Parts: sequence; structure tokens; C-alpha cells
Amino acid sequence: MPLVTPLDAEHDLETKKLAEFFNETLGFCPNSVLTMQRRPAISKAFINLNKAVMANEGKVTSALKRMIAWVSSNATGCRYCQAHAIRAAERYGAEQEQLDNIWEYRTHAAFNEAERAALDFSLAASQVPNAVDADIKERLHAHWTEGEIVEMLGVISLFGYLNRWNDSMGTTMEGGAIDSGNQYLGKHGFEVGKHV
Repeated sequence: MPLVTPLDAEHDLETKKLAEFFNETLGFCPNSVLTMQRRPAISKAFINLNKAVMANEGKVTSALKRMIAWVSSNATGCRYCQAHAIRAAERYGAEQEQLDNIWEYRTHAAFNEAERAALDFSLAASQVPNAVDADIKERLHAHWTEGEIVEMLGVISLFGYLNRWNDSMGTTMEGGAIDSGNQYLGKHGFEVGKHV
């Protein structure tokens, strides 16, 4: 049971309009946004930040951004965000082999060195204490521009907010997210947990 009940999508029409973004990303408006709209300034700011962070300005693809989000959410343990991130990665064209083997990104042939550097950055930046070090910096700069690194850290930081929001709220997970979580993460023990 969530800490705060999500409001109906019709509660704030400006949020509803902005939230159409998530129909492409997830196929539904997330319950987290429906909860945020209890303070519409928060829901609107969040959606606009999400859109800015997920915009593609360089060669960091939409699919890779969602896999970066998954690694970050896995590091913090937020099952709600893990399921959302893997679902969005699928919807944005991540290769089937990558989706099936996301847990093994460091060694699986479906991932190249640039992707591994990005995903290791996500893991290191999501840990407490932060584990971004000179090796991570060197590997990132070997494959990515500074603007692309900013995009990646934008995703990691956005999901830091979402991980804390959804785990603290116990946000109820939507059916589509549960299906994606079970499909791609189930072999590693994915459970809905408190997001029932």
C-alpha cells in the first residue's frame, strides 16, 4: 500500500498534458507522477526535467539511457524503477540480447566497451559513498564527449530522485511494468516487493 495515494490523471490538466510524454516511454502515466501532482508544481517540474534529461543531444541513445537508469535503480534497490527502466529500454529499441543479459553487461558480448563504460559509470555514481574514480573518468572520456557524460549523469541523477521517491512512497507498480520486470529481470529474482 503506497504511503500517499495517487490522484486521478484528471486532477491537474496541465500535468496530464505534460504526462503524455510517458505514453511513448512506458505506455501509461506512472503512478509516481499521479502522486507528485498533489503538488502540481512538483509534477510539472519533474516531467519537464525528465523530458530534458531524456532528450538525445549526442550519441547516447534512448535505449542506453534507459539501461543506465536500470543499472542505477538496481544499485539502489528500487524495484519500481528497475521495472520502469527495463520496460522503457525495450520500448526504445534496446537489443533483445541486451535486455535478456542486462545483469551481465560487464562480460556479455551484446555490450560494447563504450556501453560498459557508461553502465559502470551509472553503477559507481549510484553507490553511497560515490565510487566514481579516475578509472571511470578515463574510460568515459575514451568513448564519450563531455556533453554526453553530462547526459548520462542527468539520467543517473534523475533516477536517484525517482528511486528515493518510489521506494519511500511504496508506489504501486503498474501492470505493464510488472510484466516487463518479470520478463527481463525475473530470472534474477525480480519481485514487486512493497510496490503492490
